[in-house]
Amino acid sequence: MKGLILAAGLGTRLRPITSLKPKPTISVANRPLIHHAVDNLVEAGVRDIGVVVSFLTANSIRETLADYPDVNFEFIQQNPPKGLAHAVEVSKEFLGDDPFVMYLSDNLFEHGITDFVKRFEEGKHTAVMALVPVSYEAAKSLGVAAVDGDRITRLVEKPAEPPSTLAIAGVYVFDKKIHAMIEGLPPGAKGEFQITDAIQRLIEAGEPVAPVEVRGWWKDTGKPEDILDANRLLLMRAKRDVKGDVQGSQLVGEVVVGEGALVKDTTIFGPALIAPGAQVVGSYIGPFTSVGEQCVIRDSEIEYSVVGARTSIEGVGPRIQASLIGEEVRIAGHEGRPSTHRLVVGDESTILLQEV
Repeated sequence: MKGLILAAGLGTRLRPITSLKPKPTISVANRPLIHHAVDNLVEAGVRDIGVVVSFLTANSIRETLADYPDVNFEFIQQNPPKGLAHAVEVSKEFLGDDPFVMYLSDNLFEHGITDFVKRFEEGKHTAVMALVPVSYEAAKSLGVAAVDGDRITRLVEKPAEPPSTLAIAGVYVFDKKIHAMIEGLPPGAKGEFQITDAIQRLIEAGEPVAPVEVRGWWKDTGKPEDILDANRLLLMRAKRDVKGDVQGSQLVGEVVVGEGALVKDTTIFGPALIAPGAQVVGSYIGPFTSVGEQCVIRDSEIEYSVVGARTSIEGVGPRIQASLIGEEVRIAGHEGRPSTHRLVVGDESTILLQEV
């Protein structure tokens, strides 16, 4: 079985974080999103993986996966991205007649994807879809599946009256028959070719498509608040592991301090990750915070946040909270008069300034 990771999108809802780097390379719990996707595929026994990229994402994705061990990656161009079915179409040469797992690179699953692959390998179904239970109101804004026993009978996008509350998650398993369903597929909304339309063709042709409910949590990391929540969920797995230099500090709970990191005169409440090479001095790090490699945090307080690599935060008075901070960012406090804020802010940013 092969894998197909879709990583050609621009991640516009995460701008400005994605203005200079594609979404799959954003770190969650100090690892790129796409590494979590590959982890899940490898755990399910898949090591021959195609990665669908665009000309805007290709270089960054290649660099991010360059050091991932013992996996054969093939990078497939989708220029421009025109939907999930189009991604399968441009990958046809790589996929051949083999069954494959299609994985959206910005999706995270608490228990991985082995359940979906095992169901497919039972040999009773042409395709398997991951489904997640949601509320009735949430189902109105998502793609949902109508289910009868062990078969999906209908797929509906954003229904006014949902036929079920089982929403489509970001993993699919297919055999080679999906390729014939994609041929001649008319474009849907925004001119994109939808994989749900191709799967509906399978259903109408009498092919069995199996529903498998997601166990545990599932996150689609499309927005900043989703990244923060995904970071929280992953950090809940953390186990205390202190390899760096800790001086005059208090570490409470599940705190990870990487090799070469310095933690001095600081209080850290876990779960929290301090990456290798980071320096945290005279500061407070609260729960559910990831601090990236080579970061410097000095005389500052931060919690429930993701801090990208090589970022510096120094002398910031009020506590930084619920913040997604990119790589190589500089945040510095200011004392004295006039009491002002001095900002250099990119497009589509959000800044909340609160008096305390």
